[in-house]
Amino acid sequence: MFDVVAFDADDTLWFSEDSFRKYENQFVDVLSPYVSEGTDIKAALVATERSNIEAYGYGVKSFGLSAMEAAITLTNGKILASDLQHILRGVREHLTEPVRVFDGVADVLSRVSSQFRTILITKGDLAHQTRKVETSGLSHHFDHVEIVLEKNPATYSHVLKSLDINPQRFCMVGNSLKSDILPVLAIGGFGVYVPYEILWKLDHAEAPPANTNRFVEIPTISQVPEWLEQQRA
Repeated sequence: MFDVVAFDADDTLWFSEDSFRKYENQFVDVLSPYVSEGTDIKAALVATERSNIEAYGYGVKSFGLSAMEAAITLTNGKILASDLQHILRGVREHLTEPVRVFDGVADVLSRVSSQFRTILITKGDLAHQTRKVETSGLSHHFDHVEIVLEKNPATYSHVLKSLDINPQRFCMVGNSLKSDILPVLAIGGFGVYVPYEILWKLDHAEAPPANTNRFVEIPTISQVPEWLEQQRA
């Protein structure tokens, strides 16, 4: 049924969004003394991120630039340099923190890669995502690693064409309906949705119809190899 199985990285193979939440909360703590009670600092930050995605893309650096912009806007330019430096330190810490791989992922990839051509498709900042892949201890499981600026049907079509992969024989595993599943379904591929408990507000999307025959939701990544093997039977 499948010739190629691809995995997303962030919040599919290793922790990611929980770190963003940590630094988002730090941002709120820094800004709280400057704003009136009831000001939704997180909402202002998310709105700034949304407006900047086209220019900055995804990832920690994009988050950092949007955080700086939101801080200046929310305080009418009155934020102290020391507080801006505090935000920047958080961004630097976020960029250099070690990769924390989910339990059981190495075994999952070992099992899948022994039976299928296996690739990694992740989006975000090239330098940061490359460092995470290289230091994760997982890169040897993949026949190919693709770091993209966006995950949409056009991107997946381009990647699959460049790797000579038939979309109808392609399966994507990931935690994001918006980025990992819906675009793949749109080009005729198969999507395996493995939800993670935390999802970035800008990554929300409605699930495909229940009768979609190229889509399945699996509770944990540890169950993915068995499901894939069943499709081969």
